[in-house]
Amino acid sequence: MENNSINSKLQVTRSPAESLVLPRWLEGQKALVTGANSGIGKAVALALGAAGADVIVNYVSEKEAALEVVEAIKALGSQAHAVYADVSNEEQIQAMFGEMFRLFGTIDILVNNAGIQQDAPFHELTLAQWNKVIGVNLTGQFLCSREAVREFKRRGIVPSVSCAAGKILCISSVHEVIPWGGHVNYAASKGGVMLMMKSIAQEVAPLRIRVNSIAPGAVRTPINTQAWNTPQAYSDLMHLVPYQRIGEPEDIGRAAAWIVSDYADYVTGTTLFVDGGMTLYPGFADGG
Repeated sequence: MENNSINSKLQVTRSPAESLVLPRWLEGQKALVTGANSGIGKAVALALGAAGADVIVNYVSEKEAALEVVEAIKALGSQAHAVYADVSNEEQIQAMFGEMFRLFGTIDILVNNAGIQQDAPFHELTLAQWNKVIGVNLTGQFLCSREAVREFKRRGIVPSVSCAAGKILCISSVHEVIPWGGHVNYAASKGGVMLMMKSIAQEVAPLRIRVNSIAPGAVRTPINTQAWNTPQAYSDLMHLVPYQRIGEPEDIGRAAAWIVSDYADYVTGTTLFVDGGMTLYPGFADGG
């Protein structure tokens, strides 16, 4: 079969429900997913709900979309609530965690997903663009992780719920290791997430708190529509993806549900690349 036929078939968007028949690995656990009203965050929230976790669906815009995710999680047999917060705002983060504790009592799983891009050639990149992307993508993950660790330390391990005191999952990017001209603020933020994640993991591992990252490659989300929404764009993208298909948000959701489960209890301080091979340097496949 020619690649064009394969690409045409794989550009059909799958329904999120089609891939959410998951074991109830996370039954009784309470999860918070930031930026969960669309894209990867939505898929992760649905996967955690399908795996049995009750989920706080964080959003900063499009409240109706967040409420739709809440209803979808409830249809999967778990509880869910939508809670507003700008992750770069310390007071709003603390208020969001306070609301979560009021609703669910505690937190077992934090997924730091909220992220943005504001792209420009480096010589045109403004300080405002730099600060906004770093504020959401890196500072936001710091603020949420700090609140989660405080609760994990306070509560400790509850063996009937999980063999870990808590799990943090940072959504990073292949651009934590792949340079990306024209996107310096974004790549810097994701490189920062990588070392922040590892440093937190090193510090809190003796407390049986696990901290990991998932680094998606090219995934079909609204943030990168221009990279896949035409046959030419899709064909160009496939030069960077050895596996020869774009990732779907559900690919990240399933990986997330595993890595925060007790089946991954010995995994901490690790970045799991879910990228179809983008980090395999495909330009060197024929010898460079």
